[in-house]
Amino acid sequence: MDMAYTDQDDGFTLRRRNLAGGTKPLKNWGFRNETDRLTDVLLGSPAYLRHLSTSSLSRKHLREAPANIQAAQAQHKELVSAYEHFDVKVHWLEPEVELPMQVYSRDSSVMTPYGAVITAMANWWRRGENYAAIRAYEKMGIPIYDMVTAGTFEGGDFNVIEEGCVLIGCGGARTQEEGARQVAGWFEKEGWETRIAFIDEYYVHIDLMVVPIAPKLTAVCLACTEPGIVDWLKGKGHEIIDVPFQDTMALGCNFMSVGNDRVIAPTASKSLIGQLRARGFEVAAVDMNEISKTGGGIHCMAQSLRRAA
Repeated sequence: MDMAYTDQDDGFTLRRRNLAGGTKPLKNWGFRNETDRLTDVLLGSPAYLRHLSTSSLSRKHLREAPANIQAAQAQHKELVSAYEHFDVKVHWLEPEVELPMQVYSRDSSVMTPYGAVITAMANWWRRGENYAAIRAYEKMGIPIYDMVTAGTFEGGDFNVIEEGCVLIGCGGARTQEEGARQVAGWFEKEGWETRIAFIDEYYVHIDLMVVPIAPKLTAVCLACTEPGIVDWLKGKGHEIIDVPFQDTMALGCNFMSVGNDRVIAPTASKSLIGQLRARGFEVAAVDMNEISKTGGGIHCMAQSLRRAA
């Protein structure tokens, strides 16, 4: 039997979603889009980081040159400094030795205007991260919008393109179609435009190839993104900045917009950084070469908790 919806403020609850749609946005947390000024971010500590076989990319590095964990931890400190430079308040997931991939805070949950979505992780050794995320949101007083129960779904595949519009990635290995369609259905009931992008599992998540930079400005790896998605973005008035395929394989399209024409990007993404600086953007370039070997980039390591409208 469906639970009745109650108009709650931002206090913690395990399911805030109005099952019939019409859920009210939070007053104190959340965001309208992923390009407004970032004020609060959720990060995961690399204290217990290990290089595990989580994707084709991480397996490739395991074979050829495994990550130097001490160097990776030092690089993460530089990433934290970049957020502090931009006056972003950093909130932390509680590190646990049993959760060696917790540094990728976008995977286990994803923030929305209505509360956090708790995902369903594909790798069995990462599923405890979902429970840790719930505890973190309870501690911060942020309600859970809902929890994915149909197939697997990971936060890197929830890509808010602009207000009321989400691009959902589905590669099969990390996010399954059942999970993607469940989440899409929730947001369609809220009146959102949703689009599912079926991607090759090699690319892990949609945020390795498509990430918003600023209003109507989006970074896309044209070499590996379906032309229909590119046309869809252009049809919505988005200008595209192309990120070369080789840079994308080094997580060069996986950066974080902090709003007001400011971006945190990996130093390896020279083409993107050059194009952004030429447009007047302030770019904090952080060397992520070692930590990214473990399976993700700057966007994967951050969960927007609040953006100023």
